[in-house]
Amino acid sequence: MQKVSNKKWGDIGELEIVDLVECPNCGKSLMLLPPNYPLYDVQCTGCSFRAQVKTNRSKPKAQIFGAGWAIMEKVLKSGFLTPPLITNFRWKEKEEVKQEIRFYPFVSKQNLKKYQLPPTVKRANYWMFNYVGLDKLPYFVVYKK
Repeated sequence: MQKVSNKKWGDIGELEIVDLVECPNCGKSLMLLPPNYPLYDVQCTGCSFRAQVKTNRSKPKAQIFGAGWAIMEKVLKSGFLTPPLITNFRWKEKEEVKQEIRFYPFVSKQNLKKYQLPPTVKRANYWMFNYVGLDKLPYFVVYKK
């Protein structure tokens, strides 16, 4: 069996969001934004809603990987809010694939934990962040299987 990269899982997860989730604001379809679009992964086809998408091959958990810190820091310093977050959790339970997609409308700066990659990896010393404390944030389950 071929190993699937985290990037590939992320791309699959974004496509699932577009297929399975309606805009939490107006109910119309979501669409993908271009690759490497800063901060956001999907947007609504009918209103101005945009969100970051994170896919995890696990049960819902309190901490997940975020992204590069530089753009997020600029956004926060200029007084904007952290983008809304849609999480796509997929896991196996007794040979059955389970899935829960959650919408977090408000993620505060306290829920972002900055860290630096080690000097031995491909993106040496690059600043990243994780989403933390998701178990304490209000969210809506927008899809469950």
